[in-house]
Amino acid sequence: MQKTVVILQSSEEEALECAERLSSMFEVVGYTTDSDVAINFVKKEKPDFLITALMIRNGDGIWVIERVKEISPKTKCIVVSVVSHGELMQNAINAGASYYMVKPINYTALIDRLDGMGQKEEKKSFVKPTLSGRENSIDEKISRIFIGMGIPPHIKGYGYLREGVKLAVLTPEIINSITKKLYPAIGEKFNTSASKVERAIRHAIEVAWNRGRIESFNALFGVRAYGENEKPTNSEFIALIADRLLLDGIS
Repeated sequence: MQKTVVILQSSEEEALECAERLSSMFEVVGYTTDSDVAINFVKKEKPDFLITALMIRNGDGIWVIERVKEISPKTKCIVVSVVSHGELMQNAINAGASYYMVKPINYTALIDRLDGMGQKEEKKSFVKPTLSGRENSIDEKISRIFIGMGIPPHIKGYGYLREGVKLAVLTPEIINSITKKLYPAIGEKFNTSASKVERAIRHAIEVAWNRGRIESFNALFGVRAYGENEKPTNSEFIALIADRLLLDGIS
């Protein structure tokens, strides 16, 4: 059975193009430029995915995501926006967005991401999420990602980041409580304070950006998520890599 999609975009042209490009792989049950209409589509259809812009008629994308998560918790929200500001991306993730893509839309990457999310949901019916038996595999994959981004293994933030990503893979909701839960959990394992964990992780990300490895990060997600003068927050970095691992089959 095809997965269902509702599309909410800033213009009729964008909404129609998105519907046409996705219709070969998914069942588009509604597309619009009006947030109220989109909410009604979600109420009626309970779709698998909502693809929304941030600047829309009768509201904004963050508000729509919050409403959708109340109405249909199973619906995964994907943001497509011309804005790549880190704080705005974090606000979208905090509201319940599963993915954030910067326009222009790379439809090949978007379809792959939706397909990956759908397969992950199907696996949940018979596979219990756990890291048991796959610890080495996860460590190896994370290490390859970090090395490709220029994060040296000898700095403290490397180990803290790796542990943070693994925790986010096991319990994705922990990323919404990074200060109260994630940092303390990492600190407990490494016998250090949560504040030192936060600083070391931030330093590790800054090292990668200072080494000019931003393209390695963007290549991992198939889109230009960040520019030379931008860098993700700690929670963005951990959440994005954890999500990539989950979509690659670690769950």
